[in-house]
Amino acid sequence: MRLRSLLFVPADRPERFAKAAASGADAIILDLEDSVAAARKPVAREAVAAALAMPEPGVLRLVRINPLDAGMLAADLATARGADALVLPKAEGAIAITALHDAWGEGCPPILPIATETPAAIFALREYDQVAGDLCGLTWGAEDLPAAIGAATSREADGSYTAPYQLVRSLALFAAHAAGVAAIETVYPALDDDVGLAAYAARGARDGFTGMMAIHPRQVATINAAFTPDAAAIAAARRIVEAFAGEPDRGAFQLDGRMIDAPHLKQARAILARAGEAAAGG
Repeated sequence: MRLRSLLFVPADRPERFAKAAASGADAIILDLEDSVAAARKPVAREAVAAALAMPEPGVLRLVRINPLDAGMLAADLATARGADALVLPKAEGAIAITALHDAWGEGCPPILPIATETPAAIFALREYDQVAGDLCGLTWGAEDLPAAIGAATSREADGSYTAPYQLVRSLALFAAHAAGVAAIETVYPALDDDVGLAAYAARGARDGFTGMMAIHPRQVATINAAFTPDAAAIAAARRIVEAFAGEPDRGAFQLDGRMIDAPHLKQARAILARAGEAAAGG
């Protein structure tokens, strides 16, 4: 499941579904939660069910349900039949994933938890490796948590995260990798700041995130570019993989003027995998 870009679409705006699917995003998230007012949720469910009944080649369709304790689980899951994956907001560790899986029953699609939206969730991040087989990734958020703890904001005046949310971002990143699943960067909310978006997405890719969520189709191309290895990175990765294939008994050696060893090989294989290439020597 390739997840470079995941584009949110309010589920009560079906006129936007086709545009979102044609945006170039790897996945669209039909959102039944925050972007839909309570009175509009029945209409949103009808729109999602109708959309999922029709094929949409070339794009994954995820459904963000409402939180497990919101009293809407049965209705949301009935709506989401046919989704490629479920997005679980306000997830609090392995117990939440198991509860959602059990509520769905046999054939539950993969789950993408938004894993940092409550204070308790932060302390459950290490648990996701216990349910990694049920996940398609792990992502975080910087909006609900400040509200939950009474913080004024999660960001500095220049848009960078304050210290608590830098920590949360890092913990979510490491939790995803500890579980062996895709690490998905959270949204960049400034729609008119293309330069800021490009820098933010590039930082995410640099730091080890493998994809990012979007809130508008115009963000998708920039996100895809940031999370797709460029030609130089692919060429360098091929060189490393080929060098190790030619020297299978050596743990470390010099290549292009620098020492390389097993971590470099692992990184190179990951780059080729993100580029859609098979890495020789597996």
